[in-house]
Amino acid sequence: MTTIANYTAAFLVDQTPAAAFEAFNNVPGWWTENLEGSSQQLNDEFTVFFGDVHRSTQKLVEVIPNKKVVWLVTDSHLNFISDKHEWTHTRIIFEAAVVDGKTQVRFTHEGLAPEVECYDACSNAWSEYIHQSLFRLITTGKGRPTLADKVQG
Repeated sequence: MTTIANYTAAFLVDQTPAAAFEAFNNVPGWWTENLEGSSQQLNDEFTVFFGDVHRSTQKLVEVIPNKKVVWLVTDSHLNFISDKHEWTHTRIIFEAAVVDGKTQVRFTHEGLAPEVECYDACSNAWSEYIHQSLFRLITTGKGRPTLADKVQG
């Protein structure tokens, strides 16, 4: 059996796991303000738009308060790669746990592996959103999401 290396990023913060969990669910506060739907509770669904470059719909399929959130990508359209639906059926996972008195935030995009076409561009984008925007939202209360478009997707 082959083990696929999924994209993962992690960092430590002084804030509580509850603060990290709250930030995970505040998608317009760290990822993009171009969002339709809800990203707060189990079975919520939301769609994000990045102009005509990327659109994806996520469903919250696992929610463990103050610990873990899992999104299933139910639909995607990435216009810059040959398989426009490469993200469809992948999972995006956020975890918060206490490690040595700090909160470790771990992000994993299952299915975003070095073998897939989107890996370079998507892992670079995720790195920026996770290490810069989500980190800042948790630590300062203000993330750096993609700002709302005047006209949506």
